[in-house]
Amino acid sequence: MLNIDLSGRLALLTGASGQLGRVMARTLAECGADLVLHYHQDQAGAARVEEEVRGLGRRALSVQADVGTRVGVQRLADAARGLGDPDIIVINAVQQIHPWSFVVEESIEDYESQFRTCVLQTVYLVQAFVPALQRKGWGRLIGINTECTMQMFESQSAYVAGKRGMDGVLRVLAREIGRHGITVNQVAPGWTISERDRERPAQDAGYCQNVPLRRRGTDQEVANVVAFLASELSSFVHGAFVPVCGGNVMPTV
Repeated sequence: MLNIDLSGRLALLTGASGQLGRVMARTLAECGADLVLHYHQDQAGAARVEEEVRGLGRRALSVQADVGTRVGVQRLADAARGLGDPDIIVINAVQQIHPWSFVVEESIEDYESQFRTCVLQTVYLVQAFVPALQRKGWGRLIGINTECTMQMFESQSAYVAGKRGMDGVLRVLAREIGRHGITVNQVAPGWTISERDRERPAQDAGYCQNVPLRRRGTDQEVANVVAFLASELSSFVHGAFVPVCGGNVMPTV
């Protein structure tokens, strides 16, 4: 019987107070991991997640930081040492999504904010935490991407540019650090049902009509894939871009 066992592992999760982050945190804790829980502004939300993780018998530490800056990531790294060197890094934090506009109308600030959150967050986290993983000879890096990266629909250029930049960094990184026993993978959710949607159901029939499974995925389904990629069960999965979107996008060979 297969079992996802993260006992003895320390996971660092950015954006842990967000809609997907809170479920990832709970799922990793249920699998046995201790958690460093990053948040940017939602202190109350992070506190609730920390309480839930501790309630599962795991160690937990919530840390405020702007992970789009080197200073913020260094603050996160310094605080994380209170629990030890993380074994699992989940890059989940994302800039608040701005109103989408056509390229000719999109502000430069929107592109810059997505670049900081998607690309620079990834680089800063790698530079802060990967050296310790290299010394251990074991680690997991999991980037949370999006189906939008493959769709490239109109008005999504700033968001897609940031996530495609993140994708490029992680693919190159996978070639650079695989020799150290560190896997690098990405999870790409579709339009996912989260706590917010359960409270205020969305009109999603048009979206679901184009999804082969004819429904939206759930936050738990995304978290399940993250937990798998964080575990020993995924030991030979490396450099993968895994859509969790019911087939709405399908990487080709």
